[in-house]
Amino acid sequence: MDFSYIMDMHVHSDHSFDGNHSCMLLCESAVSLGMDAIAITDHCEIDSKTLDFRTFSANQYFESYKAKKYFEGELLVMQGLEMGQAVYNKSLAENILNNFKYDFILGSIHNLENMPDFYYLDYKEFDVYELLGRYFDTVYELCLWNNFDSLAHLTYPMRYIKGRAGIDVDFKRFTDKIEAILSLLVKNKRALEINTSGLFQPIKETLPDKNIIKLFKDLGGEYITVGSDSHYHQKIGAGIKQGLALAKECGFNSTVIYQNREPVPVPIN
Repeated sequence: MDFSYIMDMHVHSDHSFDGNHSCMLLCESAVSLGMDAIAITDHCEIDSKTLDFRTFSANQYFESYKAKKYFEGELLVMQGLEMGQAVYNKSLAENILNNFKYDFILGSIHNLENMPDFYYLDYKEFDVYELLGRYFDTVYELCLWNNFDSLAHLTYPMRYIKGRAGIDVDFKRFTDKIEAILSLLVKNKRALEINTSGLFQPIKETLPDKNIIKLFKDLGGEYITVGSDSHYHQKIGAGIKQGLALAKECGFNSTVIYQNREPVPVPIN
């Protein structure tokens, strides 16, 4: 399949706590790969006890704006955030979003309230079905809040439950919860992200997988974004072509980029 427009809608710079490279270097790498667009979506974990949100937001916004202007005409740089756990402090999340003119906001849940990121959990100590039930309930609450553009890595905990701990999960037990989440995205005209990071991790699949992407389409989903979730400049664009091919396979003829928080369709050839 020939792709005439390649974008990466989920990229982290060194403004993320786990990022490694500057906005400028990320953009230089994207240009060297012949990409057309990237969204710089640094982590804004709203329940962080250590992040100085005012300093972080101003610095991240300024640096991504500088890159946006420098590469204008050569690479479309979208200024964004990955807003984590917004529902744990909605007023703070909304204040940040209102203070800066972003192009694109990812919504995500990385941890249950007052618990560590799913990355850090020892799954021998938990009932994974209880954890996932609470996780999907929190994602549903995030979708009710609705102040984001694309829902990031819907099956995020499976990176670690299945991919690292090797625990098989019967996802049929969560069909109703997942359908409710996807139906809200459809109703609110929000996008679902195909996160390609799992292709290069032990889980060896996108987050979410093909079945959920197809269900989103069947429920009337219109918008899909594709992102690598890269934290290194060398990994910009990783898996994007596979993600676009999967979107096409699931019935989507276009993906979307965002400008000024508005979706712009891009055909998948």
